[in-house]
Amino acid sequence: MFTFLLAICLLSPLEETTSWPAFLGAGAHGVDASALPLTWTPTENVAWSQDIVGHGQSSPVVWENFVIVTTVVGDNKDTYFVLCFDVTSGEKLWQVELANSVPVKNSVYVSRAAPTPVADGQGVIALMESGDVIAIDYQGEIRWQRKLVDAFGPFENEFGLGASLCQTADHVFALLEHSGPSHLVALSKATGETVWQAERSPRSSWSSPAIVTVAGSPQIVVSSAGSLDGYQAASGKLLWSNQEVGGNTGTTPMDLGEGRFLVAASPGRTGENAQAAAQSNGMFQIVAAGDGFQVERRWLAEKATPSWASPIFHQGLAYWVNRTGVVYCFDAETGENVYTERTRQSCWATPFAAGDRIYLFGKDGLTTVLAAGREYQVLAENVLFNAEDLADAAADQEESTEERRRAAAMFSGPTVYGYAVAGDRFLIRIGQKLFAVSQ
Repeated sequence: MFTFLLAICLLSPLEETTSWPAFLGAGAHGVDASALPLTWTPTENVAWSQDIVGHGQSSPVVWENFVIVTTVVGDNKDTYFVLCFDVTSGEKLWQVELANSVPVKNSVYVSRAAPTPVADGQGVIALMESGDVIAIDYQGEIRWQRKLVDAFGPFENEFGLGASLCQTADHVFALLEHSGPSHLVALSKATGETVWQAERSPRSSWSSPAIVTVAGSPQIVVSSAGSLDGYQAASGKLLWSNQEVGGNTGTTPMDLGEGRFLVAASPGRTGENAQAAAQSNGMFQIVAAGDGFQVERRWLAEKATPSWASPIFHQGLAYWVNRTGVVYCFDAETGENVYTERTRQSCWATPFAAGDRIYLFGKDGLTTVLAAGREYQVLAENVLFNAEDLADAAADQEESTEERRRAAAMFSGPTVYGYAVAGDRFLIRIGQKLFAVSQ
């Protein structure tokens, strides 16, 4: 339905500093896995929490001691906010307001500040689902802003755009997919001007692009609604394409190195993509073919039925998790199913692996910590908040159909959308609140 699982792409290394510069932490520096907490409760190991104006589905990003989140306010999603907090203390350092150039009714069925921003040494760049893009430095001063609908819109998408930006040293990339003319676009990080644009066929998808490195050279890989596509980061040239996939509408490819990457695909709400998705979960590899490239399927993650979480790779194993809390573990070399087990809570966010632990951030605030490895073992189950204490009710609860009422109920409570890691702490985000959890 939405993609909350958004990735960063790096063409050349950014500055070596403590960072979690985009959703999923690709390109992160200075993460100390050994210092992260194993257990917490609403009253223990919560270093701080901060209320956030409005509602947002993006994940936090971190650069040095700055943590940034985005959110939206108003009956018609009238105003976007970019907010910056101090990682250590939780103090709000600044906020920047941005008028929505394409107002739409604020409800649970549209993206609400869903794309995750990117950060580097110069500041943060945020893309909103309206197509508004803004670049801000760490003093809260606007560097530039742009309305992408002027060049590429309007966006014809029932649920709104969901893909986040990814970045290289000089460019950010926006995947603008919807029912009308769609594009993968490169923007200058310095000015916001369009560097190149690659046309995409119209489709309903909320996937985010990722970087996969092949023979030391990075490619932008897009897994989206019936195709896998690889682009040259400098020019936008299409290098290869695979049309033998389906159901891949809401997750991010995960780089395993050596041109290998993991793909997740979902049958869909009514099972409409069941057959194609069953042939799409697994590991793929980009290989040289003559003067170009092609992509090959290495193995299938049989019976894996993920929802919105992307798969991860850790210590020779690959993990999928779905919104009913089922976790699937596979041997990353052979595709052999190691185990399939059910945890106690629905999981929408992508898992995080650190040392001997796998963290599964449950939708309703229960984080299950598993032992990394071939044996299923629960190390801890951590409650972050008491749902009844938080007013995170979704807008527009009165809907005419039973399906809409069920969907509204699913989003009506506080939902863990994403997280970041900063040194010894997790920064966990629900719609209107940010928590810092540490030892």
